[in-house]
Amino acid sequence: MQSESAKMTTAHEAGFRVQYPNSKQRAAKVIALDPASAAIVEEISKKSWNGAAFFTSLAFTAEGNPGAVGGDLKAWLKDLAGRTMDLVAEVEHSDFVVVITTTGADARAVSVIADACALFNKSLVGLIVPGQDDSDAATTESMKYLRPYTRMLVIASGTDYIEAMLTALRA
Repeated sequence: MQSESAKMTTAHEAGFRVQYPNSKQRAAKVIALDPASAAIVEEISKKSWNGAAFFTSLAFTAEGNPGAVGGDLKAWLKDLAGRTMDLVAEVEHSDFVVVITTTGADARAVSVIADACALFNKSLVGLIVPGQDDSDAATTESMKYLRPYTRMLVIASGTDYIEAMLTALRA
């Protein structure tokens, strides 16, 4: 069945129409901010994805001399295979970053990820997954951590919603 716009298009105009979908692969980095969201990320990663890489933890180490004032902080990600990856390098080689947290979890680490995204002008998408028994107030509290840093903030209803979101983003 033809769409209304296809019916109204002349044969000459139809010759200029792109006949295939936009299929450019996008390098997405999906980062869990807490143990509960790590389980969600592990489950989602089992699906077939184009260019998505999944990470289940975030850790920090100080660089420079131990005990020195003003030392740099280095952020590390752990992928699903247990390998340690440099946060900044992963963000640099991505098209966008998605962080996932559950309601009530400590999501303050998002500020470090946001700094890395800002450094390379990458979009940061935040997904909050509320539990069945979580109140609206708890969800609102979780949003306070993510809202200042994300370009898009979504309350996801579960793994199916997250999968659909990543598919829409061409991850």
